Amino acid sequence: MMDVYVIGIGPGNPAYLTERARSIIAACPVLAGDRRMLAPFEMEGKQLVATYKMEELRQLAVSLLPDGGPLAILVSGDVGFYSLAALVKDLPGCRIHRIPGISSLVYFASLLQTNWHDAYIVSRHGRCDSLTEAVRHHGKVFCLTGGSDTPAALCQTLCHAGLGQVRVAVGCRLSYEDEQVTEGTAEELAGCPEDDSLAVMMIWNDGARPWQRPVHGLPDESFIRGNAPMTKQEIRSIALSRLAPSPDAVVYDIGAGTGSCTVELALLVPMGEVFAFEIDAEARTVLDANIDHFSLNNVTVVAGNAARTLPDVTAVPDAVFIGGTKGNISAILDEIYRKNPACRIVMTAITVETLAAVTAYYAARHDYILDITQVMTARSRHIGSSHMMMAQNPVYIMTAVCKTAPDGERRTSCPQ
Repeated sequence: MMDVYVIGIGPGNPAYLTERARSIIAACPVLAGDRRMLAPFEMEGKQLVATYKMEELRQLAVSLLPDGGPLAILVSGDVGFYSLAALVKDLPGCRIHRIPGISSLVYFASLLQTNWHDAYIVSRHGRCDSLTEAVRHHGKVFCLTGGSDTPAALCQTLCHAGLGQVRVAVGCRLSYEDEQVTEGTAEELAGCPEDDSLAVMMIWNDGARPWQRPVHGLPDESFIRGNAPMTKQEIRSIALSRLAPSPDAVVYDIGAGTGSCTVELALLVPMGEVFAFEIDAEARTVLDANIDHFSLNNVTVVAGNAARTLPDVTAVPDAVFIGGTKGNISAILDEIYRKNPACRIVMTAITVETLAAVTAYYAARHDYILDITQVMTARSRHIGSSHMMMAQNPVYIMTAVCKTAPDGERRTSCPQ
């Protein structure tokens, strides 16, 4: 068995390597990792392999068997903090060891002379964690930036959400000689030149309020309206209570229309993500307007026929709301279950044909439970000094769950 060491090198400056990491690097003839991490060891006579791609690392390990090694794979920061180390596992013929380092969070908090145990952590480095909602509901937030999500761009997002006065510290090139820390409000830093994309941020919001699960079923008048149909308040409230997504869930809204359900789902999953699928261009215009009206930054609009666009979305859904399918219900359900067989799905329909198509689909899927509720409501209308009740269209609300819960427990009915 060959020993493979995944070593957290800290913020980057070799002075911050632990003694344990330093001694293992000295004993390894082959080092792999990003060029920046390998640079300090160029003059030490070792074989340096500049890659962070998992398949190339696997091929390197195999090439060193059986007489090669040990191999050191260098990763930035700490091996347990948004690290490549999580992917380095199950290498044939290898024993894998993790050697911890100093994370950017620990280093930056020390630089700012603040604690980090009370910081809420968000990553925008290859991820889409919601910074706005994290700052809105936490007094201290640490954020890893990356790509187009530079500190300036993220400060602009905070300003757009009405959080321009929160205090922000930005750290660039941490631990190096040209290390730079900039402090100010989000409004002040939003106009700064584009920063190092691998910068970090610490954000303080003295007016943060703990997140409370919102009551769903906003009044219809809360939304910008268009010509496309909108799921009415009463139906929306019942349907979303059946879906019951967790705050960090990935949710699909298929047939989003003008966005009433999209908006409410985004409010229900402040730390999660909503993908709104809509084919009609006019409806998408109103959908975008509603997303902007509610200052939401955890919604991605997917244009086109969902039966064709679903495979292009790589985020795996935890829950799906279906309000319209253009007659493609079977293809859509197949693709959802291909992504996540345990996905919870709630569907609404006003025609018996759609109801028949859904019941026929699940009649052939014995590993799922389908619950059907018909809802009929009436709204009052003023007739002089009196009120007259006006019936609304009856709506079928269908909930489908996998018989085997994530914890392995067998279900016999849909959880309410």
